Amino acid sequence: MGKTVTTYLVDGDPKGTRYVFISNKICKMYLIPRSDTQILGEREELQKPAFYILLGEDKDTKPMAYIGETENFRERVKDHDYKKEFWQKALVFISKDQDLTKADVQYLEYKAIEVAKKINSYNLEGNKQIPKCPNLPEYRRDSMEEFFEDVRFLSSFIGCSIFDAPTVKKEQLFYLRGRGCSAVGFYNNGGFTVLKDSVLSADEVPSFGWKEKRIKLLSEYAIKMPDGKYVLQSDKSFSSPSTAADFCMGSSNNGWIVWKNKNGQTLDVIIRKQFEK
Repeated sequence: MGKTVTTYLVDGDPKGTRYVFISNKICKMYLIPRSDTQILGEREELQKPAFYILLGEDKDTKPMAYIGETENFRERVKDHDYKKEFWQKALVFISKDQDLTKADVQYLEYKAIEVAKKINSYNLEGNKQIPKCPNLPEYRRDSMEEFFEDVRFLSSFIGCSIFDAPTVKKEQLFYLRGRGCSAVGFYNNGGFTVLKDSVLSADEVPSFGWKEKRIKLLSEYAIKMPDGKYVLQSDKSFSSPSTAADFCMGSSNNGWIVWKNKNGQTLDVIIRKQFEK
């Protein structure tokens, strides 16, 4: 079923502050660049209880994020501006209809950290522990669960994959074998995702072009087995099938050819078939 999403550029600048919401929903998301925090003093709704995410650049292998809640984001961000250097923009979630309560935003923080840690696509160094779930009445907890689903959607809508949990059907799976590697993954609009429990090659060939980055990725996403091979501990998405194959095997590959389905057909053949229909 389709959705209507409204995006409003506050200053008419596509790189500046904007807010986004789904028609007939109460969740409203502000995207605020760090350089534009003066807007917080101009908008009263940003000085009330809110759930928020600070996002940083992908300097290494995982992008960084910090998840929090506050009774006044304008005041809270002052502390973050001083103590947290990594972040470049903030996603601030409020209600269009009525103010969220302190317990509401605490529940959203609890839920968000729990989901983000499970998906493991962002570095959450500032959120080492999952906070205790606040005691909300049943009806209010249900409302916040629905609100959080809109948080997930809007985050994904603007390109933040912190809550994106890939879903895959068995007929979509592709397999990779070689150099001790036994990996499984799937291809979609977001690129190629290698699935948890895939076995990855123990080392890299001498000519491999991004050895140091692969080693860093392995340290963050996989565990080393006694035989030297690595086992992926969470799903990991890549921009292309070739990059995914390179990571798995520690060598340069044409991902469109080496990823094959259960019938031995290459990803290239499967995708071409879709275009021919």
